[in-house]
Amino acid sequence: MSQQPGQLTFVAPRRAKPARHLADLSMAERRAAVTELGEKAFRADQLSRHYFERHTADVAEMTDLSAAARDKLSALLPTLLTPVKELTTDGGTTRKTLWRLFDGALVESVLMRYPERVTMCVSSQAGCGMNCPFCATGQAGLTRNMSTAEIVEQVVSGARALAAGEVPGGPGRVSNIVFMGMGEPLANYKQVIGAVRRIVDPAPHGLGISARGVTVSTVGLVPAIGKLAEEGLPVTLALSLHAPDDELRDTLVPINTRWKVAEVLDAAWSYAAKTKRRISIEYALIKDVNDQEWRADLLGKLVRNKLVHVNLIPLNPTPGSKWTASRPEDERAFVRRLEFHGVPVTVRDTRGREIDGACGQLAAAE
Repeated sequence: MSQQPGQLTFVAPRRAKPARHLADLSMAERRAAVTELGEKAFRADQLSRHYFERHTADVAEMTDLSAAARDKLSALLPTLLTPVKELTTDGGTTRKTLWRLFDGALVESVLMRYPERVTMCVSSQAGCGMNCPFCATGQAGLTRNMSTAEIVEQVVSGARALAAGEVPGGPGRVSNIVFMGMGEPLANYKQVIGAVRRIVDPAPHGLGISARGVTVSTVGLVPAIGKLAEEGLPVTLALSLHAPDDELRDTLVPINTRWKVAEVLDAAWSYAAKTKRRISIEYALIKDVNDQEWRADLLGKLVRNKLVHVNLIPLNPTPGSKWTASRPEDERAFVRRLEFHGVPVTVRDTRGREIDGACGQLAAAE
């Protein structure tokens, strides 16, 4: 369902929920669930070890469990994601997967292998209700929130592919997670926090990935940023700013009509003070829209001397869109102005451009 210009959807439409999965549950809840199924509580630890350490989803492979136990415990490992399409680029080290959820909703994840790290970009909602006009997902509207386990399973499937040596470069492991796929993570707060806990909790409780390797992105849901700061999870907060002035940001990022630039930045600085984590300011450079030098100056003045890093993103244009990437000379000028203000800045490596790497593009094409 597409949205009217500027319309925001905070509450996801009510839909049937996916089946309960091991990854939806804390270890205490897993032990209770296993007991309910008529097995001893320690089976939860065994099951967790298989799923979170060995990335096994098929109970038939869990030979340390009796056939009868496997049969009962399979209820906690339902299939949540079915691959529809996979595209690769960069010699196979960037893999984008389009997944179908149990109810037919489509989401995307991207695995990017670099020499020193492996990053997984995951979706947190099917669609998005934030309605940013230059974003393929934003234009699709919000279908539903994803469950904790549906989010975690994207990471586990990437880990499985790496461990099996399916990604060039030999066996490896996922080191970084970015919640920058489809959806506004903080609009699906409870499930996203559950997924972050499963990702960072040490095995067998979770995947044991460092919280410092996890980035949660937001367009600026101010109350939720405050809540996230209190969770005791030192994840990086990425703020999708895209404009330093309210007049333009109201149009590019409609949530700005509710919480203005100054309020959003105040929430970000409070988050940095509480967590001691540097804020990442995400800024998609759009030709002749937000890439003027005066806007770079204004951004520089707003964020200088803060615990911050500006990540400039050459816009990955969506088919038929009037929005496109900035000219290289304007991009360079923008970088120079930020550097003049002493602001750390990088231009993001646009991996996956030839495989519709901007999230929402593959799903939109189906």
